[in-house]
Amino acid sequence: MSNMIYKEKEDTNLPSGITNQAGEKDVEEATFHVFNYDESHYQEIKTEMIDEVLAYRNRPSITWINVNGLQQVDILEKIGTTYGIHPLVLEDILNTTQRPKIEDYDDYLYIVVKMIFSQENSKDMMTEQISLILGKGYVISFQEEEEGDVFEEIRERIRHNQGRIRKMGSDYLTYALLDAIVDNYFLVIENIGEKLEAIEDELVDHSSPKILQSIHFLKREMIYFRSSVWPLREVFGSLERRESPLIQKTTTLYLRDVYDHIVQLIETVETDRDLISSMLDIYLSSVNNRLNEVMKVLTMIATVFMPLSFISGLYGMNFYFMPELNWKWGYPVTVLVMGGVVGVMLWFFKNKKWL
Repeated sequence: MSNMIYKEKEDTNLPSGITNQAGEKDVEEATFHVFNYDESHYQEIKTEMIDEVLAYRNRPSITWINVNGLQQVDILEKIGTTYGIHPLVLEDILNTTQRPKIEDYDDYLYIVVKMIFSQENSKDMMTEQISLILGKGYVISFQEEEEGDVFEEIRERIRHNQGRIRKMGSDYLTYALLDAIVDNYFLVIENIGEKLEAIEDELVDHSSPKILQSIHFLKREMIYFRSSVWPLREVFGSLERRESPLIQKTTTLYLRDVYDHIVQLIETVETDRDLISSMLDIYLSSVNNRLNEVMKVLTMIATVFMPLSFISGLYGMNFYFMPELNWKWGYPVTVLVMGGVVGVMLWFFKNKKWL
């Protein structure tokens, strides 16, 4: 599976409570994509200046700050100080090996999900951690990098005032972001399904060690995908049941819809896992059957040659007084007898349907 490999980077000069455990996706400069909007207007900026971003604090309209790049800890600390984010949350944002989860800090909710996508011109599965901070009137999303971003449709809806997004609060924006991530899971599971069909067709035609490698590769992908999807059931279930002033009752209905999508995804994942297991069984059975066929042929050959070896060994003994040795028809008769033995044995095998 082509998911990211994570490494830890230690820095003894970090602020208290924060350890630099950012992923392998190193981005030299963090970039910020900010939307500030309400029903009647919107403002959009892209910048690398953190001070421009922090100026949107305490605006009466909704603010969405998308941060690309987690390497600059000082910037993360400034955001944490401005928005009152707990140092442990900042540490979790930097540690990109988090399990999907939700944590309630009264003034804001901290949500971790995995954004899974396929690379362009490739069906290899990639992943990165998305951290969301939902507060009153704002949402902050943290990405490792821009590659694989699935939020462009939401940006277009904000720009063109499509749907309910500019009429609703920050909780609806959070729902929209999570819904975009979950919807993209269906594309990933569709790619996995196509791989399963291709491997299944190849398995039926001809099984080989290369197919076994593909099955194990797909099994690892499915295990990782399952580990990313299963916890979301708990996350969305908690969001749906949570009595938080940050989540309106109207938004709960939409979260319930995403929860249903998660259940559907889990069912599909379990079905695909069963298919992969069955393909492994088919492969092993095919290998065993092929080995049995080879052993059957070798056994037939060995059985046919056993009486021939006996006859040739008998007349190969160096005894002087053997009547057949001086008989002029001895050799052709022996060959005919040996041929007759072979013919009788082959007829017997065929009659028993061993051939």
